[in-house]
Amino acid sequence: MAGEGLTAGAVARRLGVAVTTLRTWHQRYGLGPSEHVPGHHRRYTEQDLDRLQVMRRLTAQGVAPAEAAAWAQRFPAAPDDIVEPHARDGGGHAIALGSVVPAARGLARAAMRLDAPAMRDILEMVVSQHGVLRAWDEVAMPVLIGIGERYEATQRFIEVEHMISRTVTEVLSSVGRPDSSEPPRVLMAAAEEEQHTLPLEALAAALAEAGVPSRLLGARVPRTALADAIDRTGPAVVVLWSQTPVTSDPAQLAQVASAPHPPMLTAAAGPGWPADLPDGVVQLTSLADAVKTVAAAVR
Repeated sequence: MAGEGLTAGAVARRLGVAVTTLRTWHQRYGLGPSEHVPGHHRRYTEQDLDRLQVMRRLTAQGVAPAEAAAWAQRFPAAPDDIVEPHARDGGGHAIALGSVVPAARGLARAAMRLDAPAMRDILEMVVSQHGVLRAWDEVAMPVLIGIGERYEATQRFIEVEHMISRTVTEVLSSVGRPDSSEPPRVLMAAAEEEQHTLPLEALAAALAEAGVPSRLLGARVPRTALADAIDRTGPAVVVLWSQTPVTSDPAQLAQVASAPHPPMLTAAAGPGWPADLPDGVVQLTSLADAVKTVAAAVR
C-alpha cells in the first residue's frame, strides 16, 4: 500500500487528525498529496507524510500554522531537529497558563479539544527528548493546574481533566522500567483518603529513568493495607502522597516510621502535609527532590 501511495483517510488515521484538517493544510499551505495516477485521486507519499508529521507536531506545540508549514516544507525529514520557539507569556486559547513552553500551550489546546492522540504525541515527544522531570514540571503540571483553576472558576471541563489525566497516565506508564530481576525497594501510596495518584505515577516513571524500580499501590490506601504491604515487601523507602490538608493524616506517617522494622526512609510527598511532621519523616518538596532523595536512600 505504501508503494501505491496513501489515501487522505489513511493519512488522517496515522496522524490522528481529521480529513478536513488535511484538506485545509493542502488548500492553505500546499501540504497536499503529490503522487498522481491518471483516473485516480491523488495519493500521499511517505515524503508527504513526513511533512505532515512535522506540521502536526509544531501546531500541537503552539506554533502558528503558517510558520509550521514553512518548517515542514524546509525540513520534511527531520522533525526531531526542529528548534522550538522560545517560551512566551500567554496561555492557549481557553486555559490561562502564564509563561510556559510551547509544548504546554499545545497540550492545553489538545486537551480542550479532547484530542487524546495529539496530547499523547506531545507528551511522548517531550519525555523522549527531555525526560520525565521536564515533561512533568514544564508541560503536564502547568496544564493540569490551569484546567483545575478553570474548573474551580466555572464548574466545567471535568471531562477535560479526566481525558488529560488518563493520557498522562498512559504516557508515564509507557516509560521503560528497570530489569524485573531487581526487586523494587521503593513502595509508594496515596494517603488513606487521597484519590490523586498522578504525581506518584510521575515519580515512578522518573525513578525508572534513573534505574530505580518501585511499587505503586494507588489511591486511598488504608493504614492496615499499607502496613501489610510493608511487612510483605520490606521496602527501603515508603512514600505517602497527600494533595490537600483534608486528605493528610500525620498519624499514618508516624505509624510507618515507628513500625518494628521501619523503612530506611519514610517520606511525605505533596502539598497536603503540614510543616510539622512526625520524627523520622522527610518532606519531599518537588519531583526532582523526590527522585534524588529516594534514589540515594535505595543505593
